[in-house]
Amino acid sequence: MSWIPTNDPECPSKDLDLIETLIIPRARDIGGFEVRRALPARERQMVGPFIFFDQMGPAEFITGAGGIDVRPHPHIGLATITYLFKGEFQHRDSIGSNQMIYPGEVNWMVAGKGVTHSERTSEETRKNPHSVFGIQTWVALPEAHEDVNPIFEHHAKDRLPVIEFQGANARLVIGNAYGERAPVKTFSEMFYLDVFLEPNASIPLPDNHEDRGIYIIDGQISVSGKTYETGQMLVFKPGDPISVKALESGARLMLLGGETLNGPRHIWWNFVSSSKEKLEAAKAAWKQADFENGPFKLPPGDDEEFIPI
Repeated sequence: MSWIPTNDPECPSKDLDLIETLIIPRARDIGGFEVRRALPARERQMVGPFIFFDQMGPAEFITGAGGIDVRPHPHIGLATITYLFKGEFQHRDSIGSNQMIYPGEVNWMVAGKGVTHSERTSEETRKNPHSVFGIQTWVALPEAHEDVNPIFEHHAKDRLPVIEFQGANARLVIGNAYGERAPVKTFSEMFYLDVFLEPNASIPLPDNHEDRGIYIIDGQISVSGKTYETGQMLVFKPGDPISVKALESGARLMLLGGETLNGPRHIWWNFVSSSKEKLEAAKAAWKQADFENGPFKLPPGDDEEFIPI
């Protein structure tokens, strides 16, 4: 998804014990479609390699009206992860991918040296009332892999490992955790889990990763006796064993993190890089809009328009 401006997330300053940073995203309505951005925040650019984290929706659309229409736009230096809780939409990109995504599946697009993609509600979906609710996040690539050729992977729900705890169910979307590994090929160690907790159930955070965080999709959780609410992101201090517990209504969480990169990344619009020069080159290339001979192409089947720089 393209970068949509939102208000900066809040990072309250108070004694949080095991928690290094508490992030409270600000919601923005972009025409009947709500977006909540948790990353990047002023006090936290990344959690592990995760550098951008947007909650899309929930949003409901009536028959023939509305939907997602993110026109073709470029990326460099990152990989995008799209994961839905509800609804569906269509991904197209400049390497020829054309893929519908449904709840519990994962789309992984590695931009590397440059890719263009679009995301739209399909014509078939628009024939009936429909909805969308999910998370899109960007992963910054290690410096040695920032210029790889673009890659796209789609994995169905039944291909993603499921880990069961007492009262907890965790689907591993990306990376490795609890002795399992997801099928997506990554360029650094990370984890990304969709977790359901029954009322009063607990789950430990993976202990084999340097940086760890939680985003609360629904419900309330308790950490060290303190309560946290829907829509908050918690980033934990490295090394401490952490367990989170759902309160009486249960909870749904996204757990995320991994190894930190060798330094901060520069972000401009849809571009991420360790090099300001690469950002400037990408800006100039997209502004030139030479889709025949330049480094960026438009997606086959969706090449009639694009998002200007």
